[in-house]
Amino acid sequence: MTIHAHVSAARQRLRDAGITPTESDLDARLLAQHVLGWTTERFLIDAREPVPEGFTPQYDALVSRRVTREPLAYIVGVREFWGLELEVTRDVLIPRPATELIVEALQELFPDRAVPLAIADVCTGCGCVAVAIAHERPTATVIGTDISRPALEVARRNAARHGVANRVTFSEGDLLDGVTSTFDAIVANPPYVIDRARPALQPEVRDHEPSVALFGGVDGLTLVTRLVAAAPARLRSGGYLVFEFGLGQDVEVEDLLDASPELTLVGLRRDLQGIARTAIARRE
Repeated sequence: MTIHAHVSAARQRLRDAGITPTESDLDARLLAQHVLGWTTERFLIDAREPVPEGFTPQYDALVSRRVTREPLAYIVGVREFWGLELEVTRDVLIPRPATELIVEALQELFPDRAVPLAIADVCTGCGCVAVAIAHERPTATVIGTDISRPALEVARRNAARHGVANRVTFSEGDLLDGVTSTFDAIVANPPYVIDRARPALQPEVRDHEPSVALFGGVDGLTLVTRLVAAAPARLRSGGYLVFEFGLGQDVEVEDLLDASPELTLVGLRRDLQGIARTAIARRE
């Protein structure tokens, strides 16, 4: 049997498990590339070759995990964010493209790359935002906080992986608890999924990603509300709070920031579908 034929059979297994055809096609190929250690280019050229020795048991085991709706990122152990390959485990939320809006916003708010910046990344998870910012800004120092010690261990490895561990430190704590410094910007991707939405989530999310990184209370804004209240004390005058929020929460987020005596809403950033996902507020 050729590699191509084996991957085709895996695609059908994934479709039969309820995974969309597009995702099944991609995942079957990426799992094969992971086992083979091949690039996409090589796969497209050499997939008609016979299955190499040892491939079948390894590949079939990984496909079986994906059939249970375990996310691809956890199976292969990595996910790309901001062009960087990051380690992910079941202790951390898998980075999403929408979270890159936080990094984009920070780039625009501080266009001079030579200016030293002090940044706090709250609910850092795997450290994707902290590492991306430090990678982009050689003069920036970042502190990432998270309530999960296992998540921070992953984040530390990602900082070391990309050579920024000397400028990115991590602290275990709830939001900004225990942080005494002041910052040019505080960024965050806090939990914001409404508790009652759990049954409607995809199995990949509901059954595999850490609940502590997903759910934000009855209205999804419990952590966001606390962050907006705590951030001004840790922001320098003229500093920014930049955070992600959930689908349809833009009105509530605007009202929350309008009610803050020390923060002024600068604007909302939208994803490629035009959905507001990131808030930017300035401390006066």
